[in-house]
Amino acid sequence: MAYSTTPPIAPASVREIWFVTGSQSLYGQEILDQVAEQSRAIAERIDGSSDMPVPVVWKPVVTTGDSIYRLLSEASADEQCAGVIAWMHTFSPAKMWIRGLNALRRPLLHFHTQFGVEIPWETIDMDFMNLNQAAHGDREFGYIQTRLSVSRATIAGHVTDPDTTGRIGSWARAALAAADLRGLRLARFGDNMRDVAVTEGDKVEAESKFGVSVNSYSINDLVASVDAVPDPDIDKLVQEYQDLYRVADDLLRGRDRHDSLREAARIEIGLRQFLDDGQFGAFTTNFEDLGGLRQLPGIAVQRLMADGYGFGAEGDWKTAAMVRAVKTLCHGLPGGTSFMEDYTYDLTPGAETILGAHMLEVCPSIAAGTPTVEAHPLAIGGREDPVRLRFTAAPGEAVVLGICDLGGRFRLVANDVHVIEPPTPLRSLPVACAVWEPEPSWSTSTEAWLMAGGPHHTVLSTALPRPALRDLATILGTELVSIDADTESYAFQRELRWNAVYHHLADGI
Repeated sequence: MAYSTTPPIAPASVREIWFVTGSQSLYGQEILDQVAEQSRAIAERIDGSSDMPVPVVWKPVVTTGDSIYRLLSEASADEQCAGVIAWMHTFSPAKMWIRGLNALRRPLLHFHTQFGVEIPWETIDMDFMNLNQAAHGDREFGYIQTRLSVSRATIAGHVTDPDTTGRIGSWARAALAAADLRGLRLARFGDNMRDVAVTEGDKVEAESKFGVSVNSYSINDLVASVDAVPDPDIDKLVQEYQDLYRVADDLLRGRDRHDSLREAARIEIGLRQFLDDGQFGAFTTNFEDLGGLRQLPGIAVQRLMADGYGFGAEGDWKTAAMVRAVKTLCHGLPGGTSFMEDYTYDLTPGAETILGAHMLEVCPSIAAGTPTVEAHPLAIGGREDPVRLRFTAAPGEAVVLGICDLGGRFRLVANDVHVIEPPTPLRSLPVACAVWEPEPSWSTSTEAWLMAGGPHHTVLSTALPRPALRDLATILGTELVSIDADTESYAFQRELRWNAVYHHLADGI
């Protein structure tokens, strides 16, 4: 058994998506019975899709303003409900939805579809027409959402189309990430690195906007937890390191630096216990404030990230929250997600690449092979050489995501990249790293990132679906600017200016 607490990502059983169908009583009970039967079948089809990360729960058809208001109010109050899918099977007069939509405090997906695929041209009659009215019922519903400025996703397609269920599943993942952020507790051990600008931010606004609670704790509160770890637990974890990874000879039992490995294990156990006791899903550290710790946490942070915890170095709580959000969104998908930092460039013409790394803290979920466990000197922090996992990232398509506080709002900046193998083995680099080629080119991507004020600390994910990231930004009401194959510097600059105007006006409404 791995020595770890239960991973903090909530299992699917504790969240669900509600499927809500709108109609009216004008057509009689027989039609309403058919609406209920068919909408239940569609909800079950979505629920049975492998694209769905959580159960889809069908709710009885709503036909009045009072029933709509009660149901959407219940959704907002139910912590299990991560989001609502709404479909107008027939014509549902949209004034009935005003109170309910104004009361809804959960992500909303407007699903535009119909029960059957084809029109029965030979037999179609008015009974069929009365039953299958989504073509204009959903237009009525779309209008009232726009009229009320309701933030939502809109997906049109038939439930038998894998692209449709894929898009719905992607939105559901974003809803889950938003639900997790809504109750996320984040522990900061100490403050952020002195004189650094981008790791600062408005924690009150973050809790208001995202729901994440960010508070600081003395590093010596953590030290007390570390010092309390019993030796048998350390023995168990050291053995786990040797079972899972390739441990450097000098760290093995009986060798000169074995005590450093035991101390790293002690820190991991103590840190896990502290986070578990406080029900924290994310945390930060700072090499400038280590108190009684003998090492800057390295392997501990890496393994905690692999279990789903969010992390940010140097007190960067915003990136820690985003690491956690992306971990939650991508849970169960192939690929990995890690804290990252753009470190240095290879500017060979036509083959420009970015090497990303950090002092220690890169998540092994992105590793290409079995990591090694090593200890190397660290010129900062003033402590003994920290133990870390060392590896290079597996090649593949990825997203680099950053979050910055612009003073009046938050901005997400995303860049599509191709993670590649390093051109030669990095034998002298003592840390985990990733090498990537950014879209559309190094010069355009970096120009756009700099214009957007993107941070140097980021989230690198080879698992993140691009549509889900867009859905998450919509759910959170947060600006997202994307740098991809179609990006052009001047057009990107104009987009930033338009966005500034929009958000200034929207915040004043």
